[in-house]
Amino acid sequence: MDAFEKVRAKLETQPQEEYEIINAEIKHGGFVYYQEGCCLVRSKDEEADNDNYEVLFNLEELKLEQPFIDCIRVAPDEKYVAAKIRTEDSEASTCIVVKLSDQPVMEASFPNVSSFEWVKDEEDEDVLFYTFQRNLRCHDVYRATFGDNKRNERFYTEKDPSFFVFLYLTKDSRFLTMNIMSKTTSEVWLIDGLSPWDPPVLIQKRIHGVLYYVEHRDDELYILTNVGEPTEFKLMRTAADTPAIMNWDLFFTMKRNTKVVDLDMFKDHCVLFLKHSNLLYVNVIGLADDSVRSLKLPPWACGFIIDTNSDPKNCPFQLCSPIRPPKYYTYKFAEGKLFEETGHEDPITKTSRVLRMEAKSKDGKLVPMTVFHKTDSEDLQRKPLLVQVYGAYGMDLKMNFRPEKRVLVDDGWILAYCHVRGGGELGLQWHADGRLTKKLNGLADLEACIKTLHDQGFSQPSLTALTAFSAGGVLVGALCNSSPELLRAVTLEAPFLDVLNTMMDTTLPLTLEELEEWGNPSSDENHKNYIKRYCPCQNIKPQHYPSIHITAYENDERVPLKGIVNYTEKLKEAIAEHAKDSGEGYQVPNIILDIQPGGNHVIEDSHKKITAQIKFLYEELGLDSTSVFDNLKKYLKF
Repeated sequence: MDAFEKVRAKLETQPQEEYEIINAEIKHGGFVYYQEGCCLVRSKDEEADNDNYEVLFNLEELKLEQPFIDCIRVAPDEKYVAAKIRTEDSEASTCIVVKLSDQPVMEASFPNVSSFEWVKDEEDEDVLFYTFQRNLRCHDVYRATFGDNKRNERFYTEKDPSFFVFLYLTKDSRFLTMNIMSKTTSEVWLIDGLSPWDPPVLIQKRIHGVLYYVEHRDDELYILTNVGEPTEFKLMRTAADTPAIMNWDLFFTMKRNTKVVDLDMFKDHCVLFLKHSNLLYVNVIGLADDSVRSLKLPPWACGFIIDTNSDPKNCPFQLCSPIRPPKYYTYKFAEGKLFEETGHEDPITKTSRVLRMEAKSKDGKLVPMTVFHKTDSEDLQRKPLLVQVYGAYGMDLKMNFRPEKRVLVDDGWILAYCHVRGGGELGLQWHADGRLTKKLNGLADLEACIKTLHDQGFSQPSLTALTAFSAGGVLVGALCNSSPELLRAVTLEAPFLDVLNTMMDTTLPLTLEELEEWGNPSSDENHKNYIKRYCPCQNIKPQHYPSIHITAYENDERVPLKGIVNYTEKLKEAIAEHAKDSGEGYQVPNIILDIQPGGNHVIEDSHKKITAQIKFLYEELGLDSTSVFDNLKKYLKF
């Protein structure tokens, strides 16, 4: 509650319209480590909001363009701090290690680091474990020591190109877990936090289709896994010295249509963050008596932000939605109650509505949607509608706070988030039903969602826009080919549009890793023919298309620019051919390809990009944009 009071006091001193993005920070002992300007700094915990801090490292020394800290890890006894630093225009990260002496100095710098964690060995020496990323793949694990006994050695390499490696330190710091994962299968090795130089111990050899993640408490492993029937996540446990799968005992099962968002382990409790039937829940499991308390969270909440926390008495987290900034909550174990941040109630709560709806797809499946609009909106059929979709990799639609989405709702727009098959909103089966030779389910779901919205009085085709990023571009591009009459405008960011040619090019960094999602058209004729049925680039034809604005990135390693350019050129040719036979009054749709410099896959906070997309939508839908840009300036510093 003291932390809440600090936040409340800080909010009261700044204009309510201003929001800032908080950089990575971590608390360790009595200090807080975070970024201040262009420096890595630390301050006393109680002084974290003041200007009284110690500069540990100046990021400008790295000669990077606008660097920022992505992640911070402090060695157990605070002799060293490691920080991962990157820039907005690249996914490549540099890990620096700073020695925390009277005069802090950079001890080492490692390029292309993805995940990293500290442990302490038998000689009381700090050991840094880190994964090395090459061509977007993390296959190598290193460990390093510093000071008088410098060592840096690679001790694991994953040979299967469809798997990647990431490191996770259990909440009690007892074990470092080395997680070897593909899109559908995982394998975990334990590195003893007391003997980190010993060979790692395998928990369970990888079994195709079996995913599992591991936590530790009191010599027991708690395993979140989809093994067994139904093939959804369930919580199991076993003794740490008998970790193999035959010793796993079922501990807790989830309801049907439940997505496990995260798990946090405490001394006497396990907390599960869940999404069930498109609503958020927290389940608090008492480990002493196996009691379960399920808390239904406020209906406006669409996503969790899980705080890193070492306090065994409290479980803090934040709730957010696309139109509402994060709000702090804390579950206090001793009182068995959930406390919410006090202070100003966001006015958007009273001026807008959030609706949970369902559309019936053509095979009878009910597809959830989350819809936002102003409470006092009249004649919703005449309001503009912005639909958002993703539907791949078992990932949920991003529903974190975006200032531009709030501005659109304030200006009368309806926002609709379609949670189609291929995503993960209803659990693992929801993903399985929309991948490989079931990709067309996601397309049918998206079409059903838009038609349902129109049928129920939410906007109309001439005022409907559709937006997506990355793999969401597959469904959007496919819908533009199959049912263009449902849309007036489309915005795409770093979109995946040339599925067939990309998945046949094994020289690209992610092709082998993503065969489980899209299929293998090089060796499987069924996969090849199926991809041809929905691939946006393969199904362009002379017809009327909605206007389309595409933002692409020059050096994007995840979605090659070549495929986007190829799609754009073929689309313009088809539109020109259709225009020849459409008479003089035909209005040709605008196709805009905006190529941005840099190699980052998605730069969410680019003001230039946000402005260009909103300007495009207002012009294409014939709307007055005067007030929207004035309101946007309250949130974004131009």
